Amino acid sequence: MNFALIMLIALLVTGGIWLLDHFVTGRQRAKDAKEPMLVEYSKSFFPVILAVFVLRSFLVEPFKIPSGSMMPTLLVGDFILVNKYQYGIRLPVANKKIIDIGDPKRGDVMVFRYPKDPSLDYIKRVVGLPGDRITYRNKQLIINGKLLSMQKEGAYSYSDSGLNYTTAIAYKEVLGQHTHDALVQPESASVYPSQVDEQFPFRKNCVYNEDEFTCTVPQGYYFMMGDNRDRSNDSRYWGFVPDRNIVGRAFMIWWNFDALKRIGKSVS
Repeated sequence: MNFALIMLIALLVTGGIWLLDHFVTGRQRAKDAKEPMLVEYSKSFFPVILAVFVLRSFLVEPFKIPSGSMMPTLLVGDFILVNKYQYGIRLPVANKKIIDIGDPKRGDVMVFRYPKDPSLDYIKRVVGLPGDRITYRNKQLIINGKLLSMQKEGAYSYSDSGLNYTTAIAYKEVLGQHTHDALVQPESASVYPSQVDEQFPFRKNCVYNEDEFTCTVPQGYYFMMGDNRDRSNDSRYWGFVPDRNIVGRAFMIWWNFDALKRIGKSVS
């Protein structure tokens, strides 16, 4: 569901009814006549819809985390806030950048439109910037020939689905200016080539085998990975994220019904 499009339609309809009544039909109505219910509702809802539309389109938008692909940074059920202007001001619905403010940084947690189905919003961590050469070998990232620092933290157990528990190894990883937690499962492969979409744009920029992969990020695109490395459907499998698909940077957890202590926690 394209909520921005629905909001835009509601804004145009209520605003149009209000203006039509103000300049045309309202002048034809007797001064003591009651306003039609449709006009009354439009005048009441238009300012509210306008405020919400501007807030969500240009400043901050809320999202809910639906899966465990970003654990332990983000948990299922986290409600997060996303900064909509940090990477530039974009036209609502069309998502076309009209004012360039900044670009994603390596390590940012970013919301974007899924390249294979732009009606879906995904959230992952920015691993590769335009021009970067990304290698993932032995569960470690190598960016432009430099092995990223990873410090082992210990075992991390969580509910994978239903009552099934999974135990992974937690690491502290330094990615750009960000130090964050990442989960890996030593028994899993770094990538499963049979699950890679062979048709994604710039597929020729990537080389895969059972032990590792290497991708060169094209200009205007980003390489995204989940922090829960072996439980994440990410750029390893469906390719690069174009700049036009960017929604914004996640910066805070504002609610979680099952873990109130997470409220107000920053996302880094």
